[in-house]
Amino acid sequence: MDTRRVLPIFLLVFVDVLGLTVILPLLHLYAAAFGATPVQVGLAIAAFPLAQLVGVPVMGALSDRYGRKPLLLISQATTCLSFILLGLASSLEMVILSRVVDGLFGANLATAQAALSDITDDANRTRGLGIIGAAFGLGFIFGPLLSLLALEVSGSLAVPAFTAAIYSAASILLTAFLFKETLPPQNRGRSARFATAPILVARYLLRLPLGLLLLLMFAQQFVFFGYESLLGLFTLNRLGFLGRGNALLFLVIGLILVTVQLRFIGPWSARLADRALVSLALGLLALGLLLTGATPDNPHPFYVRELVARDLLHAKATRAEALIGELGVQLPPNGRNSLAGVLWMFVAIIPVSIGAGLIRPALNSLITKRVTPAEFGGALGISAALVSAANAAAPLVAGLLFQRHGATTPFLLGGVLMAGLCLSSYFFLKVNSPKT
Repeated sequence: MDTRRVLPIFLLVFVDVLGLTVILPLLHLYAAAFGATPVQVGLAIAAFPLAQLVGVPVMGALSDRYGRKPLLLISQATTCLSFILLGLASSLEMVILSRVVDGLFGANLATAQAALSDITDDANRTRGLGIIGAAFGLGFIFGPLLSLLALEVSGSLAVPAFTAAIYSAASILLTAFLFKETLPPQNRGRSARFATAPILVARYLLRLPLGLLLLLMFAQQFVFFGYESLLGLFTLNRLGFLGRGNALLFLVIGLILVTVQLRFIGPWSARLADRALVSLALGLLALGLLLTGATPDNPHPFYVRELVARDLLHAKATRAEALIGELGVQLPPNGRNSLAGVLWMFVAIIPVSIGAGLIRPALNSLITKRVTPAEFGGALGISAALVSAANAAAPLVAGLLFQRHGATTPFLLGGVLMAGLCLSSYFFLKVNSPKT
């Protein structure tokens, strides 16, 4: 890979995600500030992924026709505008509008992935997409910290939104002055001129084996995001973790994920090939989810139930609570304090983190190998849209399972489903992909 061409893509994705993750941890508070009900908070959170399901396929296909750089600039400009709208919001409707605008036109990541695919070949594309994933992961590590710092210093929800807009403006400058167009005019397709999102989605899903790869992307993301969105509630129920414990847990997950994507995914892809890498990732995710579901009911050594209950009275709704209402999470009792549960959980997140670092780059690499270079944007746009659809639906389904059938159910069931995806992918990819 040409580092001089890859580095600007890495930087613009990192800065772009940094802006996004500044406002994500606070999004439920923006809605709650205008007296939103839990359902309305859920609508504000779901507005972005639902709008992406409509907008990202079209934006990706348009980048196949007009080039990556113009669509990146349009996408980043509308993202910046959406953050400014959020900072100026004077009603719940403006909060939701800001997320819809960003969702419809904010195809930054999918377009960056298409640009990276343009400048890599089949042998090193997984490594390149892993670098994009690492930039995304780094943004998710540092963005929430900046978010909490901005809110703590200012005491105003407008400041994090305007901070995100500044980062978004910086990504526009990076694209304008450092990013060089990766799709020359002679390689641009013409099929996307009048295409709408439903037509594009149907077109790609009906093409086998490409459609099955896209459905696999949706299915694994649906299971994984259910795990991710409820992990904080699960650790509260089993380990008595509040903000600091979960922050440490997610920091370790982020560091493992970024290390895998920067250091290991390239050599592993070269040694195993992408089809084996996909099956390995799904197997690791299945193992991690099952281990998580089996976490011992032993709160950490410093846990005191009464103190945690008091702190929860003043806590804001979590993302999952906002989507399904009050969960009424049962706290662990006093008297079973030990390190057993904490150590078990930190072991369980290792296979989950490694699998999460591998799966999307490997799947997206396989997807690009099933289309022509002139269709990279459209195919990766569909992939990103299906990820957004999974992100919108998974917390609701997993949260209902958590509430009605117990804290371990979403994780054990998710592990079983992921194991099923692992087995089916092994046989499907073996049949349909002789070497890749």
